[in-house]
Amino acid sequence: MNAPLRAARVATFVYFSLCGTLMGTWVVNIPAIEERVGISHATLGGLLVLLGLGAFVGMQVAGRLTDFLGARVVVPTTGVLCSAALVLPGLPQDPWTLAAALMVFGFCNGCLDVSMNAHAVHVEKAYGRPVMSAFHATFSVGGVLAALVGAAAASAALSPAAGMAVMGALGVVVALVSARALLPAAPAAADAGSVREAHSTGETYSASAEEAAPTGKAGKASAAARRGTSGRIWILAALALMVMLCEGAANDWSALHLKDVLGAPASTAAFAYGTFAATMTIGRLLADRLVARFGSMAILRHGAATAAVGIAIVTVSPWMWAAFAGWALFGLGLSGCVPQLFSAAGHADPAAAGANVSRVAGLGYVGMLAGPAVIGWLTHFTALNHTFVLLILLCAITAVAAGILRTDSDRTREPAHGSL
Repeated sequence: MNAPLRAARVATFVYFSLCGTLMGTWVVNIPAIEERVGISHATLGGLLVLLGLGAFVGMQVAGRLTDFLGARVVVPTTGVLCSAALVLPGLPQDPWTLAAALMVFGFCNGCLDVSMNAHAVHVEKAYGRPVMSAFHATFSVGGVLAALVGAAAASAALSPAAGMAVMGALGVVVALVSARALLPAAPAAADAGSVREAHSTGETYSASAEEAAPTGKAGKASAAARRGTSGRIWILAALALMVMLCEGAANDWSALHLKDVLGAPASTAAFAYGTFAATMTIGRLLADRLVARFGSMAILRHGAATAAVGIAIVTVSPWMWAAFAGWALFGLGLSGCVPQLFSAAGHADPAAAGANVSRVAGLGYVGMLAGPAVIGWLTHFTALNHTFVLLILLCAITAVAAGILRTDSDRTREPAHGSL
């Protein structure tokens, strides 16, 4: 493996960690900002929707820009913009300016998220083996780093604006320093005219002049292939929405489940989310090796099934230790699902990797935001733990639909390995 490619992989790790750190820095400062601006939890919830809306729009814009300009331009640019925008939510004194600040920060964060994922797809293709899940693991590591820095800033009596400004300035430096190591162009896109990989079937073939013809049978076949790819992308996006809805629900309701349903003290209930996040990070660190051996379809199918078992245990168990085990299984099962969906979207059409990843990531982000709200709405009709039946169903649907990731290599692998 050549040194530039290794450097590009390290730089991608850095940008994923940077994105996680920037978002985590905002999250750990939410209580202080909420108190200073003087808003209720309900108002804050509405403002967070604006942050999500900004991120969704940014994802769609950055996806096309990454395909047009290249990740080496877009990733560091959006890294700088997102780092600079981090200070904005720390400055407002009223809800209206906070709303505007969150829209801008969300937009920049969405741009960075999609562009770095598109670059990760190119790195993975150049490596010739799965590496996507490890990138997503470092995003979680960035969140942990933000929590540690936030605790240090609070102990030093720094205001949210000061702490966020320091982290933003460091982020600008990191984004600029890491830029040179990124791949100069999308390797797959450069080869798209001569060699195309049919990711849905695992077949690789050479394009002839006849295939490139805009008219006749070859042209019709090409148009049909594009329609097929577009339909497949939207299926991947729907699966991402379901998986990330489950993840969002766990983020906001795992601790409350232990506290309100099982009667755990707040200090103990907090470990429910910690258990979920820890197993998700560990799972993502291990997932790439499992994908290389068993294939992405198996990881999605068995991961979603494991998550369904985990959240089922949470739903029905009256014991605290079993609930911890259930949240651990839920995080472990979900850990490898989203990276496989993003990777499949990026590889489906190398020349449009950014746009395809933006569709999958954008709809997935909608799910992440909708999860807590949907569960909250369902609590008006039933107990909190009973609302998790929805998560069981979504995981089961994802497991059944995992065949969308099947490739020829999966078909030849199945007789040898059977299952996980």
